[in-house]
Amino acid sequence: MAVQEAGRSAVRGSGPGTHEGGCTCGDCPHGAREGHRRAVAEFLAKREQYASGRGLPPAVAHSASASRQWVSDELTQSAGLVAERGRAEGEAWLGRLWRRTAAAVWGATGVLLLAQALTAIGAGWTVARTTGLIAAVLTGAALTAAACLHRARGGVLAPLIGEDNRLSTSRAVAAGWVLFVVYTVLVLAGELAAASARGRRDALLAGLGLAHGAGVVTVVAVICGIAVLVRRVVGVRVLGQRLQKIRADRPRAADLLTDDAGRGSFADTQYVVIGAVALAFAVVRLARRPDRLPDLPWSLALLVLVSAATYLAAKYAEGGRPVVLSVVRVREAGDLDAPIRTGDDIEIRGVGFVPPGAQTADSLSRMVVRIGAVHVHVPLVPVIGGFSNPTDTLVTVPVPVDVEPGRVEVQVVTAAGVETNRVGIEVTE
Repeated sequence: MAVQEAGRSAVRGSGPGTHEGGCTCGDCPHGAREGHRRAVAEFLAKREQYASGRGLPPAVAHSASASRQWVSDELTQSAGLVAERGRAEGEAWLGRLWRRTAAAVWGATGVLLLAQALTAIGAGWTVARTTGLIAAVLTGAALTAAACLHRARGGVLAPLIGEDNRLSTSRAVAAGWVLFVVYTVLVLAGELAAASARGRRDALLAGLGLAHGAGVVTVVAVICGIAVLVRRVVGVRVLGQRLQKIRADRPRAADLLTDDAGRGSFADTQYVVIGAVALAFAVVRLARRPDRLPDLPWSLALLVLVSAATYLAAKYAEGGRPVVLSVVRVREAGDLDAPIRTGDDIEIRGVGFVPPGAQTADSLSRMVVRIGAVHVHVPLVPVIGGFSNPTDTLVTVPVPVDVEPGRVEVQVVTAAGVETNRVGIEVTE
């Protein structure tokens, strides 16, 4: 299928008047999205071809090591093109996203207007409904202005995108509660401005007291502190080489519920779900009593705090430095057991060689093994559907002839730039 897709892409891209793959002109079918799709199709076709043993030039076909290196170089160049087109598509996608986020904000305002109109049937229109709509319009206008200012970085979502170009779970949860509190205060301010009786004004001011809003204030304070603390924790752990981070091409909604590798994360999921449930309860309380801060029950507030503590503990526990456990000589079928010599392949066994999110060929090709003073780039060995080398627990590289015989140290440098421990081996002549 990949070969057929690559052929169709080549036919479509060969016509007159088509744009180059690096074009970023919005939704143009020959723009960044099309360029990235074609690059991926061509890379997959090339990988499957080499994995099945086809496409090797006669000059290197007679040598296993030469053919492996040639295939690895070809795939590395193709993977670099895929990564470049992927980054271009991500930037173009972010540039288009701000209009969608602004439309979503005003769509939510329209839904609120419809809900207000439907619930006013029979009950009548009240000042609280008017102030609620005015607060929604003011909030929407502020968000739209922010989206316009950050239109190159995703609009409204710009503050939620982390340094690794993924949506941050802690920031998203905190942003939801902050927006709710801002909207609530605007509603109360509108009602206070419209109140004419002194008793009514005193009642509205009393509604802002801690007697009613202590639970909401506590939850907002904790989750905002968690958002700041998580950023600090991640930054310190990355600089200390205790956590490996790979930048994504673009943010995705799934980032809120998954880890960097795209696997479902229990800590992130429970934090989002419990935070959303508590926020929905607070919204209902505000709708029932719009004259005061929502009195979030302490039992529900405590549940949110426990969820936040679980999320923070998971951030402290995740990651870890890659570790080399052992280095052995690779023995071919029919070969005799022997010491490690220059030209032999060595197998490096350990854990954590492939960071989460670094399963792409471009990231795998950046792995390096230091053997003494020589830096050896890890060759990509394709198989149907992926790569057999490197893996998270196993890396195979040849010992170059430039390595001096004697005791040398072996160390792996991952795609995230993190160095493993050093393991000594003996290299004989």
